[in-house]
Amino acid sequence: MKEYEYIIITKEMIDEAKKLEKEVKVNRTIASKIDTLTGILGEFAFAQYMYNDWKLNRVGKNKGEVNFIDIEIKTSAFPFNDTLNLLVREDYALKRKPPFYVQVILDVEDRTADKIFENTKAYIAGWANANEVDSAPKKDFGSKLQKYGGYKCHYIPIKYLHPMKEFKKKYYENHLKEN
Repeated sequence: MKEYEYIIITKEMIDEAKKLEKEVKVNRTIASKIDTLTGILGEFAFAQYMYNDWKLNRVGKNKGEVNFIDIEIKTSAFPFNDTLNLLVREDYALKRKPPFYVQVILDVEDRTADKIFENTKAYIAGWANANEVDSAPKKDFGSKLQKYGGYKCHYIPIKYLHPMKEFKKKYYENHLKEN
């Protein structure tokens, strides 16, 4: 298995994420009891990775928009292994085309985990662009609550994502082209 970068989830991050849960919860996309908390912590972990400060996030200010300017964070809570996938709901992929999707995996004890603990590793697993997501195969992965989710997701195994060591360079190159 290749090396993946990670951020350690702190108690402060969890406490702040719990305060924001009700404000940012989107009922139509709930796939587990910790789904909203997982998403918030993924955004916090990415902010820590990208800006060296988890508080530089847009949680609560970005409902209906990409998580960061030009970057959509997709987060899952599963025991970490490189057979997991970047998942992007088919309906989401039709509505938005952020230049970058980044997959974060919260390394929980088992797939039915209903809590996220301090010192959990948040793996920043890799990234793909919108064209790569759009051309990826689709499948109904279900949810942790039931066999079928009722929607299909584009999926890319994380081992095939672009490595994060390339991300910042590509991200800033993209911004220079736009400006």
